[in-house]
Amino acid sequence: MRCAILLLISCLSVFAAKKTLDVYFIDVEGGQATLFVSPSGQSMLVDTGWPGMNARDALRIIAAAKKADVKKIDYVVISHHHADHVGGAKQLAERIPVGMFIDKGPSVETTAQAKELAQMYEEARAKSQHRVVKPGDTIPVKGLDIKVVTADGQMIAAPANAPQTPSCAGVQKDKEDLSDNARSLGVIVQYGKFKLADLGDLTWNKELELVCPANRLGTVDVYLTTHHGLAASNTPPIVTALKPRVAIMNNGARKGGMPAAWKIIKASPGLEDIWQIHFSVAGGTETNAPDTFIANLEEQNDQGHYIHLAANQDGSFTVTNSRNKYTKTYPAK
Repeated sequence: MRCAILLLISCLSVFAAKKTLDVYFIDVEGGQATLFVSPSGQSMLVDTGWPGMNARDALRIIAAAKKADVKKIDYVVISHHHADHVGGAKQLAERIPVGMFIDKGPSVETTAQAKELAQMYEEARAKSQHRVVKPGDTIPVKGLDIKVVTADGQMIAAPANAPQTPSCAGVQKDKEDLSDNARSLGVIVQYGKFKLADLGDLTWNKELELVCPANRLGTVDVYLTTHHGLAASNTPPIVTALKPRVAIMNNGARKGGMPAAWKIIKASPGLEDIWQIHFSVAGGTETNAPDTFIANLEEQNDQGHYIHLAANQDGSFTVTNSRNKYTKTYPAK
């Protein structure tokens, strides 16, 4: 009897060791909605896509949640208050329970649209808890280490032994960005040895501040390209400092995926592949990933295909294109 119990415990331990961090990069047509599902079963969604359109983006998020057997989203993190990131929050909260909304504080923008989005967001979180975070804070998803590295224009402090970033030399600052993009909430998500960076729509100067002259972030395995792959972001220093093995671009057909940014990312030392949510019309044949690595090829009437990543504690991970079921595994290093 004792042997049988020990064998059962051993089998259960092996089963538990096989659990993965699952990440769904959901097609919200050039916005962001990234669902993280911890091996513990807890979940975190970064951004909610666009409003309107018969709740298209909220429904796509819920479809991904169902695939992951998620019935409640424990944390919804809003990177910043633009329509393609916070716009779908109310429609989402009307359809699936949300434990807590997390953000960087209110938008710095005062346009009519900004005020409308703020009102919609307040309504979205009316039945949930709400927390404002700052750099250095953590998001307590059980089984994961999630650190806030940038929020409301502030940055995490550089570690005492932070390495210098050689590619900072000669890179000039851009004009000051006064939009909410520059105040994006960014996180590093870690599961065992696996690390992923999601910096929202952080723009050029703030990216430089994160890694120049010293790299405050360290390296990652996966880089969700900043600002959908626009040239106003994705500076050479941020990409080379992070040194990702894989970049995932949450672009739309005509938003993001800009050739200049794509080339910078592609040239990053150690990069193995770029995966894209959409074929970029601006990129043409030269600055798009091979079709195998692109979830949606058509500009019109796409089916909202997503990219799924499954990461192991040893740092290995697998990426799958839901359109063609193409899968590639990246061994632990």
